[in-house]
Amino acid sequence: MTAADKVRAGKVRAGKVRAGKVKAGKAGASEAGPSGARIEVENLTLFFPLYHGNSRSLKKTVFAAATGRLGRDAQQRPGVQALRDISFSLGSGDRLGLIGSNGAGKTTLLRTLAGIYEPVVGRIRVQGSMNALLNVQLGMNPDLTGRENIMLRGLYDGLARPALARLADDVGSFADLGDFLDLPVRIYSAGMMVRLAFALATAIRPQILLMDEWILAGDAAFLERARVRLEDMVRGAEILILSTHVTSVVQTWCSRVIWLDQGRVREDGPAEIVLDNYLKAAAPPGQPPSGQFMDAADTALGAAVQGGNHADTQRGGDPPVSGAGLHRAGAGADHG
Repeated sequence: MTAADKVRAGKVRAGKVRAGKVKAGKAGASEAGPSGARIEVENLTLFFPLYHGNSRSLKKTVFAAATGRLGRDAQQRPGVQALRDISFSLGSGDRLGLIGSNGAGKTTLLRTLAGIYEPVVGRIRVQGSMNALLNVQLGMNPDLTGRENIMLRGLYDGLARPALARLADDVGSFADLGDFLDLPVRIYSAGMMVRLAFALATAIRPQILLMDEWILAGDAAFLERARVRLEDMVRGAEILILSTHVTSVVQTWCSRVIWLDQGRVREDGPAEIVLDNYLKAAAPPGQPPSGQFMDAADTALGAAVQGGNHADTQRGGDPPVSGAGLHRAGAGADHG
């Protein structure tokens, strides 16, 4: 996937939608119309072919068959049903949280909504500009400088020259990269890349915001500034779709929750009700729900939302990076 493709994957414009596809375009030129932003998903199914499926071991084949996600497409190729018959609609003001165990299909659903994956069955209709905060390197060309990457993103969004200058100033100031802003991105540390990507991703405000958990990863000094900036962006978005493992995030930002299980919608409803049912199902037999379903990789996000920090998320002074931020956009093996 080229740098331009990655940028395009992060931005989806309103337009006519054909069955099984999302029509992509420049988000900056999008108009939501008088009714505001809207997303409609009808009978969405996503299938990943296994081109070497015939050489799979017996153990892996039996495991996949037991979960009910192993099947064959129209060409009789073996594959994994990452998403199965998912339908929902969102309008202006909706805040949707996606929960479920690892591999349930949360990140895959976000990537499909963003246009990174193409569904084989179903329809996705998007009205309004969309920004997908899914991957720390989304749209970044490692051979360009930080400033050049900023200008490239602004040009793609159709910004005029004065707006480009303001965008570069805003991102450069927030990322606090100093002279590194005019050096190639490939020499940046992980923490510097996170700061630049976060500042750039949150500089252009969309009507529809898709967000994965990695976005609040960073060093302790950066987390508080990032939290304030991100919360301001979330409040400004008409529609929020957030994939998370952190109870406090769902309770704070989401009014509705979809619980995904093995690529299907197990429950869809008010956040408090669905969360309570999920926690009861996740609790060990004979024990009450803990009220928390946070993975170790998500402690940085939970700390930022609660205004605190977790010391155990750092190793030797390096910035903690959430596991979701390490996945590449095109990694078909990640269905969570």
